[in-house]
Amino acid sequence: MKIVFMGTPDFAVPCLKALSEAGHEIAAVFTQPDKPKNRGHKMMPTPVKECAEALGVPVYQPVSLRRNKSEDAAQAIDELKQIAPDCIVVVAYGQILPREVLDIPKYGCINVHASLLPRYRGAAPIQHCIINGEKESGVTTMYMAEGLDTGDMILVDRIAIDERMTASVLHDRLSEMGAKLIVETLAKVADGTAPRIPQTDEDTCYASMLTKEMCRIDFSQPAEKVYDMIRGLSASPCAFTMLEGKHLKVYFAEKTDVKTDLPAGTAADDRLGISCGGSVLRLTDVQPEGSRRMTADEYLRGKKVPAGTVFGE
Repeated sequence: MKIVFMGTPDFAVPCLKALSEAGHEIAAVFTQPDKPKNRGHKMMPTPVKECAEALGVPVYQPVSLRRNKSEDAAQAIDELKQIAPDCIVVVAYGQILPREVLDIPKYGCINVHASLLPRYRGAAPIQHCIINGEKESGVTTMYMAEGLDTGDMILVDRIAIDERMTASVLHDRLSEMGAKLIVETLAKVADGTAPRIPQTDEDTCYASMLTKEMCRIDFSQPAEKVYDMIRGLSASPCAFTMLEGKHLKVYFAEKTDVKTDLPAGTAADDRLGISCGGSVLRLTDVQPEGSRRMTADEYLRGKKVPAGTVFGE
């Protein structure tokens, strides 16, 4: 099958590789424009672009595929029409495709989404799933429609979430699951056995983009809720608190059975056990401002945090 692949971050790379290894013709790859990164603001290619170039596939990077939003949209759409793909596969591309693009391929546009649709439509399904304490997640393939993740579903694969799983671990597992699922999906599309399962809006929820303020820990919340938030934001963008006016990123924590009546955010001991919703939550994996990520023990060897210290200020 002749495919145009659209994707941008690391999550999409296994899907692109799997499609190539399965023998599909990857006629072109569309990805977001290069962006400046790090202190030197060097322009860096997206992970999907790097993969495509390694595979020898032509790469296109329009700012938008909507004619009213980008001067290069018309040229990009003309290129797509000339390529005439059998299918466009979209994995975390970062753009909503207009009807003009959706109508180009013979078999339509098929998306790999990192949730059990119709739950967690939107930009950050992996993080929100863990933040909300879900016990299960998965990957869904679907025919794309003009709405946000609203198209008819094709195949689903599921995974259990244990209480220590972080968003980064779930990300990697779903990425590999998605690669297998898209190959299976296209095989069924090609032989005419792919189902079309309409989504309902009864059980849906929206996974909005993450903001910096959403990452700030509120120790007045129940310890269980804060614990889920920390692992749901690990390792990126990462939960944080303030200590002596400086940011302290928190990558992981441990729940305890210790109860306390100390004010929320107060250190209950000298081992980063913090009063959180009436219980003690122990920070175990942190990164102080201007330094590297480290265990709590490493951190405490260089800085004393006595009981009574107030976090969040």
